[in-house]
Amino acid sequence: MPNRDFSLAHQIIWDRLIAIVEDQAQTLVRTAFSTTVREAGDLSAGLFDNQGRMLAQAITGTPGHVNAMAASVKFFLEKFEIASLKPGDVLVTNDPWLGTGHLNDFTVVTPVFYQESLTGLFAATSHIADVGGLGFGADGKQVYEEGINLPIGFLFKEGAVNTTLMEILRANVRDPEAAEGDLYSLASCNKVASDSLIETMEEFSIDNLDAIADRIIETSRNAMLAQIFELREGSWTNSMRIDGYNDPIDLRCKVVISAEGINIDWSGTSKKSVQGINVPLSYAQAYSCFGVRCLIGNDIPNNSGSLSVIRVSAPLGCILNAPRPSPVSARHMIGQMLPDVVIGALDEPLEQKIIAEGAACLYGPVFYGGKDFVPESKCAPFVMNAFYTGGTGARQKKDGLSCTAFPSGVRGTPVEIAETSSPMIILKKEYRPGSGGEGEFRGGLGQRIEFAHIENEPFYVSKMFDRINNPPRGRHGGRQGKPARVYLKDDKILDGMGRELIPAGKTFVLETAGGGGLGKPENRDPNLKKDDERERIIKSSVSELLEKINLFKA
Repeated sequence: MPNRDFSLAHQIIWDRLIAIVEDQAQTLVRTAFSTTVREAGDLSAGLFDNQGRMLAQAITGTPGHVNAMAASVKFFLEKFEIASLKPGDVLVTNDPWLGTGHLNDFTVVTPVFYQESLTGLFAATSHIADVGGLGFGADGKQVYEEGINLPIGFLFKEGAVNTTLMEILRANVRDPEAAEGDLYSLASCNKVASDSLIETMEEFSIDNLDAIADRIIETSRNAMLAQIFELREGSWTNSMRIDGYNDPIDLRCKVVISAEGINIDWSGTSKKSVQGINVPLSYAQAYSCFGVRCLIGNDIPNNSGSLSVIRVSAPLGCILNAPRPSPVSARHMIGQMLPDVVIGALDEPLEQKIIAEGAACLYGPVFYGGKDFVPESKCAPFVMNAFYTGGTGARQKKDGLSCTAFPSGVRGTPVEIAETSSPMIILKKEYRPGSGGEGEFRGGLGQRIEFAHIENEPFYVSKMFDRINNPPRGRHGGRQGKPARVYLKDDKILDGMGRELIPAGKTFVLETAGGGGLGKPENRDPNLKKDDERERIIKSSVSELLEKINLFKA
């Protein structure tokens, strides 16, 4: 085949691979039992070669899942060599240090066989709502308390389900049907993708993926290096202080740009916490890389080739490289802050063409109630996990996005889903006027959500909220976003972290942080100011006064 046609064939096959992994992700969304996957898109899906290199990833999914999964498949192959795998085998783990950072994420890996040879692997990850233990939250002191931990092993062995594993899982979680169903959905999406890959190989008369894999990895790596080469060489630093659990956390990074790529070093970052907000290194690497990819090479495919030129390190024992058996359930609270820190370090080499800081972390309350949790309750037991978002930082030439998850990309949980899956009701869900930091370009708005029990019973809430004491900062003269708040309506202010019993008849209120502004407020276009006033984005002096009075009463 002439070289020109060979290149054209590779491009067509590449486009087909992207379509296959996206269909893989959409199959997972359609078949998942947990609302975190079905409604919020908290998942990842991708294709890997026999060396464990990620070739293609689905657009649907989160950077924390995708980029951590890119490293995790090699751990699977370290335990089970390619030659030992058989048709019908499916592997699984939720080990935080070998997967995507905490026990709620299950990664399933399926080898693909074509003409009796293993030609590649599909991997998918999803967040399963409950894994037993203390449940999803930051209260654990060791990972052993946080739920069941399945080492890398067989979910299916030559097509037969591992019934022992399923029995162990079902016996250790609060919603066994959902947990088991989610594992089947992960295996199913990989099977759909495997069948599509085999059809593609037959159509193009390809015996294996070796040639296309090498081409994809080499092309992506070279393209990324070419863009890095255009930047000024040197080193830059940035830091961010966030709330943490009981004590503030300092995140410090040094970014070094050279012809060989980009190095990110987190030396100087706070030590690991005694609470479950620690981050395994693979998750820290995932979001650190994403901070770079948002600004450099964002039109280059995200795979092992493009990721290989970004190297991330953190001292063992710091909160971004917490060793076993550190508690890690709420690792997203810290990990999702990392892109903003990296982006801040790239401000100078990218000539101040970056965004301001945003709320960054998801606001994910977990509600518990019913007879198993509250003795005086008359309701059936329930666990409901929902995701809510704050504002993003102001962008170059644009205001920030309101109530948008950056960097995770996870969608907020619809009111109808939260109310259908539990006795919780949402009395109010609205923008927070004035929460976006002022600037030439304004930060995105946060939101206010009010929760109550439909039967006015007491309930528990596991709180994993940050940006209360340390709101998102503006850049280049822009003002900070409004900090998050957590409180009982007409009652007391609550801490941002930890499980708490909400008394009967009380309304739990969550206000998410707004994004920081960019540029001096006096430089804002007068027409944009009028738009703000018309859309009630800027608070009136009367509403601000009323809020201060209510806060004082609380």
